[in-house]
Amino acid sequence: MNEEDHRTQQARTERTFTVLLSPTQRGARLARLLAVAHLDAWGLPSEAAAHIVAELAANASTHGRVRGRDFQLSLYVKEKTLRIEVTDTRGDSVPPGPGAVKAPEDDGAENGRGMLIVEALADHWGIAPGPVPRKTVWAEIDLVR
Repeated sequence: MNEEDHRTQQARTERTFTVLLSPTQRGARLARLLAVAHLDAWGLPSEAAAHIVAELAANASTHGRVRGRDFQLSLYVKEKTLRIEVTDTRGDSVPPGPGAVKAPEDDGAENGRGMLIVEALADHWGIAPGPVPRKTVWAEIDLVR
């Protein structure tokens, strides 16, 4: 494969999308809709990603909300991996990390299962602090199984 063919192949396998959204229920819904639209346009499966984006965006608009500050949704496709990142401006409000997420004790609770969904659907996920006052919760999905 010559260098030009390699660059063309790289351009097809590396994609990015980033948007700032208001930390509201409407912003969280829009994050999910935009993610699905971009993944569909890229010809990639979107079901698991839609659920992950919905949960991370809902957390950003609920627990990471600071009045007047948006949250950021980023999608990165590199080779065979989709990386989803949601960055908010509440670095002091950090969810439990991978392996530490617990179901709510009250089976009837309406909240508290979002990170369980992320943990179940993502192949890898984690939390990256900073720069202050931000944090990024990320999840990766292997596109080839």
